Amino acid sequence: MAKTTDKTDRPDSGRTQKEKFNRSLRIFDYVWLYRWKFILSFIILAISSLVFLVLLQLPGEALNVISGKGKYDLTVTEIFTLLAVLLIIQAPLSFLRVRLQAEVSEKAMASLRKDLYGKILHLQIPFFERTRVGEITSRITNDITQIQGIFSLTLAEFLRQLIILTGAIIFILWTMTKLALVSLAIFPVVVVAAMFFGKYVRKMTKARQEQLAASNVIVEESLSSITTVKAYTNEEFERSRYGQSIDETVRISLKTASARGLFSSFIVTVMFGSLFYIIYRAVLLVQAGSLPEGDLFSFVIFTALIGGSIASLGNFYGEIVSALGASDRVVDILDSEETEGANAGAMEVETRSSSVSNSSTAKIEGNIHYSNVHFNYPTRPDIQVLKGIDLTIKPGEKIALVGASGSGKSTIMKLLLRFYPISDGSITVDGKNVEDYDLHHFRDNLALVPQEVLLFGGSIRENIAYGALNATEEAIREAARQANALEFIEKFPEGFDTIVGDRGIQLSGGQRQRVAIARAILKNPAILLLDEATSSLDAESERVVQEALDRLMEGRTSIIIAHRLATIREVDRIYVIENGRIVEQGTHDELNAVTDGAYSALARLQFQLD
Repeated sequence: MAKTTDKTDRPDSGRTQKEKFNRSLRIFDYVWLYRWKFILSFIILAISSLVFLVLLQLPGEALNVISGKGKYDLTVTEIFTLLAVLLIIQAPLSFLRVRLQAEVSEKAMASLRKDLYGKILHLQIPFFERTRVGEITSRITNDITQIQGIFSLTLAEFLRQLIILTGAIIFILWTMTKLALVSLAIFPVVVVAAMFFGKYVRKMTKARQEQLAASNVIVEESLSSITTVKAYTNEEFERSRYGQSIDETVRISLKTASARGLFSSFIVTVMFGSLFYIIYRAVLLVQAGSLPEGDLFSFVIFTALIGGSIASLGNFYGEIVSALGASDRVVDILDSEETEGANAGAMEVETRSSSVSNSSTAKIEGNIHYSNVHFNYPTRPDIQVLKGIDLTIKPGEKIALVGASGSGKSTIMKLLLRFYPISDGSITVDGKNVEDYDLHHFRDNLALVPQEVLLFGGSIRENIAYGALNATEEAIREAARQANALEFIEKFPEGFDTIVGDRGIQLSGGQRQRVAIARAILKNPAILLLDEATSSLDAESERVVQEALDRLMEGRTSIIIAHRLATIREVDRIYVIENGRIVEQGTHDELNAVTDGAYSALARLQFQLD
């Protein structure tokens, strides 16, 4: 099992809280794309909140009118008519505000999701080796959903309560100064408590999100390897492993809930205790004739409103700081410098599948040269994988790399694909350093057929067309024919529209391999990379697939990694790799003639020599 990323290795481990907060605010850039609707929604919110405050004053004024102490020279009928008018005004304002904020939050978070996914797709391979898929999917789903909740509801309600709180305070200060001073004495205490608890809740909520992401990792791993889980009857082990992770999530959540509960208890005790005391003082003023009954009614309503607003602000503040923690995790990816960037002035090259020739772009012929290449994987810098590789491949040549597992064969291919930067030495294609080519155009001239083909979950047609997205139906069909795939495809009732299932599970290994070959044929690459493309197949499937591969390799520079030496007898040259070095090179017959050589030792394990 892969180990969970160490928290001390995360990009944010050395940042101050202020730096994290400022980074988190970057999420507002996406909301600012729809700034006018966003601002309009909050203007409407402010108007709606002020109308609400006016509404709450009217019943108290009606009581004053009844007792003959009205302040605004209005009758009871006029007061309630005004109340009805304000309610009618309030309804469309509330609808429009909710609609605008929903539109802003949905579109802004859609833009964020697109940018985040696009950024993830362009990150370098070491990022994916260091970060598990479940953690990445958690950021693009759970974290953004939490952020979206802030913009669609929480932020608006936070501002609404802030306006109501401010308006209510101004009202009671203006109308009932003595009582207001008593009630507002508790306000600073609550604010300080909210700041303290909010900081703690933010920390615990981020810890919960990280633990939940770790739980998602377990689900992702076990479901993607479900056949292995079942083959080794480890269902209960995986269930236990997931259960332990979820239990830890629950523990953190309950710890967070305890802090919130303690804060809520504090708020209720202080607020309502103060409220009852203030009401007691107000009743005494009414008895003494110093305060009209209607004003007492309004004071009770507005004091309760202040208490409710303060309590709500504490909860909303906790949700906002939690979302800031989630946004900090998202910004970690958005600001990552591990992107596969394009070099300034990089050379564009023409793809073979392109129907339009452009004189300003070069064509790759496939003349490849490795010069004293050394390499260490970024995730394992202390282990040197390649130790001075020198090899040359002429255009149209077929060469093979053989050797024990871990000797560095696949790494040689990965470096040509520019999955990693070279530690030392150089790789040139057609006399130009691979780093000088535009990355997208360069990879467009290469095609990889791996040992284990994982297809996308769509149709066979979609999987073949992945090699050239604008290919015609005739081109897709011809590619399938050349890959020896047309026959089995046409046997399916849905033909090319047959759904292959998750990771291509509905197809056999040989069928998946031929679909991958058809994809490579459709791409029409200048350089072909075959990574043990037939090693996992039975004899009959291997024969059919090898015929398709032979057809695919015609006229292309081809690099083949093979364990079955029978599949590489006819290549132009074989390189034997041991511990990151080339120890032998030559044709099959030349290497086999060296009786004490590394290649002949491998051959004796597989062939019956004459």
